[in-house]
Amino acid sequence: MSLCILSGLFFAPAAYALRPFEGTDGSVAEAGVFELEFSPTGFIRTGEARTLLGPFVVANFGFAGDTELVLEGKFIRQQGGQVDGHRTRFGDTAISVKHLFRDGSLQDGTGLSIAAECGVLLPEYHGETGRGETCAGIASQKFDAAVVHFNAGLSRTLEHTSRTSIGVIAEGETSGPARPVMEVLSEHDRGGISTRSLLLGMVWKHDEDLAFDAAVRKARSGGESLTELRFGLTWSVQMHK
Repeated sequence: MSLCILSGLFFAPAAYALRPFEGTDGSVAEAGVFELEFSPTGFIRTGEARTLLGPFVVANFGFAGDTELVLEGKFIRQQGGQVDGHRTRFGDTAISVKHLFRDGSLQDGTGLSIAAECGVLLPEYHGETGRGETCAGIASQKFDAAVVHFNAGLSRTLEHTSRTSIGVIAEGETSGPARPVMEVLSEHDRGGISTRSLLLGMVWKHDEDLAFDAAVRKARSGGESLTELRFGLTWSVQMHK
């Protein structure tokens, strides 16, 4: 399988994300709050090929009615190997809407916090020119020792294939500012390619408005092994009251 195909699969945009994960949680930004998820750089190794990521930006805008608007995209630069087309592109471009359907333990209530995020996958600059759609259901539960998020998604990719995904995120609850995190993800593309990955990392909460993250993601896709390093931050600000 060519490196170009692997790159397209691994970077296929999912319009739902929470740093440093592929999936997200059962909550939304409060009305009037702007949240920025930013990664200045990342790194992927696929065999002998090297790929640089970043900057990677996800912008979330909270609206009344437990709803937020999400815009996202990232720069991707492939180093070495054969490439069909441009080595640098702006991809993972998407716009989506996320809505919280049920207040639960994430909102200081009881039981599951339930949300859904659906959106449009946009044409890329120097990349895929098609358009796709994606939608995911999210259920989150807060326990004494951890917070668990379950994601189930269905997408039509820019290559016009159908993709399903199931993921589980676990965030450890600690007394300090740093907490361990993990994500297990399984994706299947109707084009015949399956991807399974494991992410391990840490999130350090500086204060109520700023958190830093670092993670390693190992994946197996189409018979190839991929290793990704992720670094970034999440920052929020009240735009108006």
